[in-house]
Parts: sequence; structure tokens; C-alpha cells
Amino acid sequence: MLAFTKWGMGALVGGIGMQQYCEEDLSNHILYADNHLLAINKPAGMLTQASGQVELNVEDWARHWIRVEKNKPGAVFLHAVHRLDRVVSGVVLFARTSKALSRLNEAMREGRSRKIYHAWVEGIPEQEKATCTDYLLHGDYRAELATEKEPDAKKAILHYTLLRSKAGQALLEIELITGRYHQIRVQLSALGCPIRGDSKYGAQKGSTAIGLHHKQLTIEHPVKCEPLLITAPLPAEMRWN
Repeated sequence: MLAFTKWGMGALVGGIGMQQYCEEDLSNHILYADNHLLAINKPAGMLTQASGQVELNVEDWARHWIRVEKNKPGAVFLHAVHRLDRVVSGVVLFARTSKALSRLNEAMREGRSRKIYHAWVEGIPEQEKATCTDYLLHGDYRAELATEKEPDAKKAILHYTLLRSKAGQALLEIELITGRYHQIRVQLSALGCPIRGDSKYGAQKGSTAIGLHHKQLTIEHPVKCEPLLITAPLPAEMRWN
């Protein structure tokens, strides 16, 4: 937990599960906010939502920010529309009302959203631009490649474009078409280009912050009914000179 103090979020108090969040520090991570939505640039290494354990997470941090900044004591309605793995950074969108949550969930289910990721990978793909189509199984805390005929196998599709490369590594832009468990991580590994720091899927060295960042989310605003583009700047460790 103490690793998160670099974001100014405090630590466990008295060993009894109480946590301290600093609303001012969350302000530096807010990408969009109105009465219906809140979008956060999630730091890698932090959970999106509570896991049932005593750990700091973005959703509770955001609830604290709303209580303080919007002067809303008591229970605050806030629910993640989608999640990022702990080791991944970037855009996370929260709904601040039940109506917004329902409409956003419907848009996600129907594919009326666009998600763009940047991935720093080991190795350079043979093609500069391609579509990856695989079938995946959700295993024990990891995804596994499967065949179309295997029970419970889910189709996984993404498009990638090579942005730049150097010294046997590459920066890819990923358009995620389906949203399967660990999809980008396992598909890039299958391509021979595991994500930097992602030792679970074949990277040479492991890290609590892998080279995967949710850079852009485009979705229709649930109330204004107009396109909303949310962009999260890359973390410093993923910026190429």
C-alpha cells in the first residue's frame, strides 16, 4: 500500500482498514467531469475498483473527491463503466447517475464506443498494420489462446498500427474491437511482441506497471447525446524521445 504514497493518497491507518485519499491529488488525474460522468487517468499499479481487500482503488478515491469538491456528504453514486487491469494505466470512465450508467453500459455492449491503447512491446511485428483475430479462454488469473470449437472460447479482435521502433522494441497503437480478459496482453504475446514489463505473458522482466496505456475513449454522452472524446496523456515512462 505504501507504494501509493507517491501519488499523495496516504496509507493504511492504524491497521484497521481505514484509508486516506487526497482529493487535490486526484484533481491532477481528472480528464473529464460533469454532473453525469467522471473520467480518470488511472495510474498503473492501482486497482480500478475495490477487490474486497483493504487496498486503495480509483473508484473510492473518486468518490472521496466528489464528497469534498462537490460538497456531497454521505453515500455517493459512482460506478465504473469499464475496468483496467491493475498494471495498466489510462482512461477509466465512471457514471455518476444510474441513468448514465445504464446508457453507457448499453453503448459498450452494442459496440458504440472506440477504445485506443498504446503498447510498448518487446520485438517488432512483421507487418506495420494488421488485424489480430483469436479465440481466448479465461483461465486462472490469465487468458489462454484457444480454438473456435473449444467450449467457452470467446472471439477476440484488435487492430494494431506500428508507430515507431528502435533497438528491438516497438510502440503500437491498438484499436480494441472486443473487450476480453487480458485480450491485448495475450494477443500481442501470441504475435511475438509481449508488452514491456508483462512477464505473465512472456516479457523478459516483470513490473507492477506494464507498457500498456488506454489512451483514448470515444463514446456518446449519455445525456447530451453528442460524441465525447476523452484522452489520457502517456505516463512519463512510456514516452519515447
